[in-house]
Amino acid sequence: MTPAHAPGGTDRAALDPHVASGAKVGDVAEHLTVGRVAGLAGVSVRTLHHYDEIGLVQPSARTAAGYRAYAAGDVERLREVLAYRRLGFGLREIADLVDDPATDAVAHLHRLRGLLLEQRDRATAMVAAIDTELEARAMGIRTTSEDQLKVFGARLYESIGSAYPATRRTEPRIAARVWEALGDARTVLNVGAGTGSYEPPDRDVTAVEPSAVMRAQRPADAAPCVAAGAESLPFEDGSFDAAMAFSTVHHWHDPIAGLREMRRVARRVVVFTHDSSDAGWRNRFWLSRDYLPEVSGLVAGRPSIDQLARAIGARIEPVLIPWDCADGFFEAYWRRPEAYLEEHVRRAVSVWTRVGPEAERRAVDRLREDLDSGRWAERNRDLVDLGAAELGLRLLVA
Repeated sequence: MTPAHAPGGTDRAALDPHVASGAKVGDVAEHLTVGRVAGLAGVSVRTLHHYDEIGLVQPSARTAAGYRAYAAGDVERLREVLAYRRLGFGLREIADLVDDPATDAVAHLHRLRGLLLEQRDRATAMVAAIDTELEARAMGIRTTSEDQLKVFGARLYESIGSAYPATRRTEPRIAARVWEALGDARTVLNVGAGTGSYEPPDRDVTAVEPSAVMRAQRPADAAPCVAAGAESLPFEDGSFDAAMAFSTVHHWHDPIAGLREMRRVARRVVVFTHDSSDAGWRNRFWLSRDYLPEVSGLVAGRPSIDQLARAIGARIEPVLIPWDCADGFFEAYWRRPEAYLEEHVRRAVSVWTRVGPEAERRAVDRLREDLDSGRWAERNRDLVDLGAAELGLRLLVA
């Protein structure tokens, strides 16, 4: 992470205030004047002066006339500050984030991307809630005060979570792989636990889940559940024999930070996720290849499976999906294409919400046409005799 710079002293090369951006003067290159930076970033010069005065973003040099001049590193730091600011972070919190020595520029970009995706998902959920109310009002139905306020708490899981019980159940063959990887662990932390699927029944389990909707759907006899996020687990170092996470890493703001937290609180870590780093992955599953190419955009920029594994020193194991998989995650119906035509099946999978209604309608319409015409069967005839498919699902074990 580029540190804040003190204003230039006598050892700094002076810049002519009239020199165009990108020109070189002495050993100083590509400095931008404060006015130019303000114009490009869409903020006031006064804001930049304030950031300088409080030490948040201090330009590296001064022009011959004494004006602030920003080097590439200064601009990179300012970009991060402004991005966090527009996401609603306070200045003191931003200072702690950008000064974190363990987080480089690439890690900040991944974190910012995750935060922006969550913001987009929240907006999508709010739009869905508003559409529901508009439909109700069009039928003369007055929504309750509670329902009117729920729109402001709408999140992605709040919009899809109610569909989970119908299709998202524990697949015993995959569960056996996860539980075997837990080894002799007696105490287990389940991070991003959702409604409690895949929690081993013969261990002492503590769950962590940020979504109130998911927590509310946990069975009465499920493990105790704490409201928290993966990136900041409220437990002491080494509190558990093992920590597990099942099909949740892709929802975390900062997957690397979340995995390191799991490693901090447990001596063993087991994570079920997917490998989207292989270019061939995009063509391996017929649904994303032929009907929903937008899936590639959802995984762009995420840490690769190798980066995730390195973060906790894990080995990577492939996990095959049985043709009659009981858990209705995105790839589960690879040999049962008609299932994707069902609204309740799609609503329990976050991918469909994240690609948006237009892409969803197009994909479903095309799939229905291809099933009716026999085109899907012809194109995927090699799947008929497969008992299980390799579609990029992976188990990380550390």
